[in-house]
Amino acid sequence: MLNESDYAPLYARVETALAAEIAAGSLPPGSQLPPEDRLVERFAVSRTTVRKAVEHLVARGLVEIRRGKGTFVTEPKLTQALTGLSGFVEDMVALGRHPTARLLDKRPVPAGETVARQLGVPQGTQVYRIERVRLADGVAMSFDETYLPLDIGEKVASNDLEAEPIFDLLELRYDLPLVEAQYQLEAVTADERVARALGVEPGSPIFLIERTSYTAGQRPVDYEKLYYRGDLIRFSTRLSRLPRIG
Repeated sequence: MLNESDYAPLYARVETALAAEIAAGSLPPGSQLPPEDRLVERFAVSRTTVRKAVEHLVARGLVEIRRGKGTFVTEPKLTQALTGLSGFVEDMVALGRHPTARLLDKRPVPAGETVARQLGVPQGTQVYRIERVRLADGVAMSFDETYLPLDIGEKVASNDLEAEPIFDLLELRYDLPLVEAQYQLEAVTADERVARALGVEPGSPIFLIERTSYTAGQRPVDYEKLYYRGDLIRFSTRLSRLPRIG
């Protein structure tokens, strides 16, 4: 029971108590919070107070509400540095996680306007599209759409794409060293297709990274749309101060 003489509002005390249990591991990632009735009884507060405390925990990213199932403790966010051109497998290994992939689809498709521009081909040209879910320790982290020039894509797709990273295939098997990439990152929400691939609710927060990778001679060989779960990862970088002008 909470002490009515405590300075903080009741909802804040409930929030603090539950957050402390999450931090201590008493409520580990993936576990379900006790039902609302039990929290009301345990803390001797109203339903409104419990709901407000849970809302604050959701806002802090400590728990998530799964419709029809309950409230669950979220996985701790991974922090991925954006300091160089690297693939998912390299990133997850550097973070101490075990990366795997699940292949959803691979096929030639006509290049839309954006894909054509990024790969430097006429719109409507056949390119190769590969769709995969990327997992870390068995948890879906991202849904990847990869577009490759048709001749390169057909070669890459002949391999086991659940076991072999595309970057490794390009560089080590097909002698296409990746020398630089152009990144664009924005916050979006998951549509039905992305949500289904990642196992999240439609409308969930997503980081969308568009990345075009170039080989020697500024030749674009790989354009990707990477949809990362916003509740599981964050990105960091380190910037140098630009010289003042004037």
